[in-house]
Amino acid sequence: MSTVRPDPAPSRLEYKLQRWWLTPVVRATLRVGVPAFVLAFSAGFYLSNPKTVEAISLTAMEIRRSIEERPEFMVHAMRIEGASNELSQDVAEVMGIDFPISSFDLELQNLVNVVASLDAVAEVNMIVRPGGILEVALEEREAAIVWQSPDAMEALDANGHRVGPLAARGVRPDLPLIVGEGADKAAAEALQLLRTAGPMAASIGGLVRISARRWDVVLVGGPRIMLPAEGAVGALNRVLAAHGARQILSRDVTYVDMRNPHRPTLRLTDDALEGVAAIRTLAAEQRQANEASDG
Repeated sequence: MSTVRPDPAPSRLEYKLQRWWLTPVVRATLRVGVPAFVLAFSAGFYLSNPKTVEAISLTAMEIRRSIEERPEFMVHAMRIEGASNELSQDVAEVMGIDFPISSFDLELQNLVNVVASLDAVAEVNMIVRPGGILEVALEEREAAIVWQSPDAMEALDANGHRVGPLAARGVRPDLPLIVGEGADKAAAEALQLLRTAGPMAASIGGLVRISARRWDVVLVGGPRIMLPAEGAVGALNRVLAAHGARQILSRDVTYVDMRNPHRPTLRLTDDALEGVAAIRTLAAEQRQANEASDG
């Protein structure tokens, strides 16, 4: 009796399934795509619970905080260099840092901006040094002149930038004085005039800004020198040269008007004017007497 051997060839359906399975896209989808979908679906279902999300967030925050608060990342103190004691106190106050603090919590650029906003600070740099020290290196503005404005009295640097308020003139008697609205914007010119005055600068009580465009130089116990809006240094030089030759600033003069460079004018004191008037009267009487005797 003969046995019928089955046909080893796959059926048409099996053949198509095998060909379909050998397609790269299908194999990749079934091997990667399906597991990824199942994983994503499971994660989405797991994270759909708000309590689960909150627990994960808290855990992540705890892990991050544990790293940030490691000893090598902690800042324990601050060192301020290049500042006076008063400015150092102001810097520490505006920064408002409670030590120890993690270096991750220090927003250095924001702190630099805060400190740079102080009037007395010209430049500032910050860096966290090894050992947990926050180093603040400052360049402090140097007061060069006192400005008495209509509202207050302030110390300015050589460029006219505000250094800080003054309670009274006597706080900085060593600095020259400028007065008037807009005088701060011309502080550099005022200092140039004082340098031009040389030894006479010690006799200058102050410089007054007139109409925010020109200067009057006020001498202690002497006349007032009215300078032009343009060429003020040259005009002051000419007055000083005339004083060196004829001592005009030591005479009975109230004003030396240099506003018109082609026509300098001197204004005498009342006593001097009375003296001139008396001399003129005597001269006129003498002339009349001479004319009468000749007649």
